[in-house]
Amino acid sequence: MAQYSDLVALLRAVPLFAGLDPGKLKLLAFSSSTVTLADGETLIFEGDAADAVYIIEAGEAEILVNVDQQDVRIGVFGKNWLVGELAAFLNEPRTATVRAVGTLKVLKIDAEVFLRIVSESPDVALNVMRILSKKLARMTASVERSDDVGRPDISARSGNC
Repeated sequence: MAQYSDLVALLRAVPLFAGLDPGKLKLLAFSSSTVTLADGETLIFEGDAADAVYIIEAGEAEILVNVDQQDVRIGVFGKNWLVGELAAFLNEPRTATVRAVGTLKVLKIDAEVFLRIVSESPDVALNVMRILSKKLARMTASVERSDDVGRPDISARSGNC
């Protein structure tokens, strides 16, 4: 497990938390933990409770949805990407599975702490909106590409793992 000061330094380097005051960074670090997964291991299962959000520290994660009993990849995210935030915002079960592509290292943040930080910090809230907008654009492009090559239509899925 990473040292407390290492977690603060990591959080400080993540663009999402740029400008967050030191006290809130310390709160995040105190309530966070690092998780390392091997290639193919699952971080989030579709249907799980949205009890945490994750920041990818190193590696990549693929986002999968189940369509007709098959896992369909709708995106791949890498360093500094936020994962699982939409389900936390909605307080609903996960609608996608997130799996490691290679070794994946993430910072796990309790959903309640994350939501409190976002609600109290306009800069963080704006950064979260930017991240969600980028994800929506990427997933829309992915769906359009999959429609072009005749793959299953997953456009009705929100991908809010």
